[in-house]
Amino acid sequence: MLGFLNKLFKSAIILLLIIILCLTFYVSIFLDSPFGSKREKVVTLIKKGASPKKIASQLKEEGLIKSAFAFHGGYAIFYSPAYLKAGEYEFHLPAKPRKILNDLIKGNILLHLITIPEGLTFKEIEALLIEKKYPYQGSFEEACQKTELIADLDPEARNLEGYLFPETYHFPREIKAEEMVKSMVDQFKKSFLEKEVDSIKNSGFKLRDIVILASLIEKETAVPEEKPLVSAVFHNRLKLGMKLDCDPTIIYALKLENRYDGNIRSRDKNLNSPYNTYLYRGLPPGPICNPGKDSLLAALRPASVDYLYFVARNDGTHVFNKSFEEHLKAVRKFQLKSRPGLR
Repeated sequence: MLGFLNKLFKSAIILLLIIILCLTFYVSIFLDSPFGSKREKVVTLIKKGASPKKIASQLKEEGLIKSAFAFHGGYAIFYSPAYLKAGEYEFHLPAKPRKILNDLIKGNILLHLITIPEGLTFKEIEALLIEKKYPYQGSFEEACQKTELIADLDPEARNLEGYLFPETYHFPREIKAEEMVKSMVDQFKKSFLEKEVDSIKNSGFKLRDIVILASLIEKETAVPEEKPLVSAVFHNRLKLGMKLDCDPTIIYALKLENRYDGNIRSRDKNLNSPYNTYLYRGLPPGPICNPGKDSLLAALRPASVDYLYFVARNDGTHVFNKSFEEHLKAVRKFQLKSRPGLR
């Protein structure tokens, strides 16, 4: 009787091994067999805490795999105990279940692109995110008040204006506004600050002053070749104690009071705001936008010229002059009829 039981046990073990081998072979074939009858893109959202079994069922329901059982079996045999990470994923059918598993394990989540142009304020960046229906969480404006992100470099910062580096970013769905802002500040440090530490120390200016100056340059011209020239005008005026007479600072002051309608009027130059560089000498109290790298470098390295004035040609470029008399001629030629007043 005991010998019979031993034979039966051995037979059961052999049968079990055969079943396991067959199952492993079947699952292996399944994992490497592309699924999907037509070329299409499928986006799926894996929620936090979802079990491998539940994920397999979800993928089956969404038409990404043929068999939830085989998918779950493939995970259990070849990948367990690795975690399947939550997040939004984009798969292109036909796709091999093995690739889907690998992507879930590696966390190759779908990233959403957003391009932040040079020269926007943080409120305008928030408006852009809303316009683009960007999938983030929280208040971008509130996140921009977290000055601890830059306090070691600019203890006077009232918010993060000026330090949100213009760039193309890729963020996952439902990223928190605080994480987005931190990435932008980190990019400012990586793209500009870390490379120019010595230059900033030797400039005679604080980092804050460089950023403020760069924000003025950014709003005055979009032409890269002109930025060092505009910078030179501002640097020269600061050295001589002249007012900067920068129109964009008035625009910023009007925006702070929700009064800007797209035009500057003569009376606006008398606006009692510390940002009004027609009234107050020196730099305004803070950046008026988030400048790009070209403007930051121009603020740090002005052209070696003695210009004190510039006026727009109305084609995106400017005329630069040293003397007030030549500047007046340029104003009469390009601006007097359409925009009274002198820079």
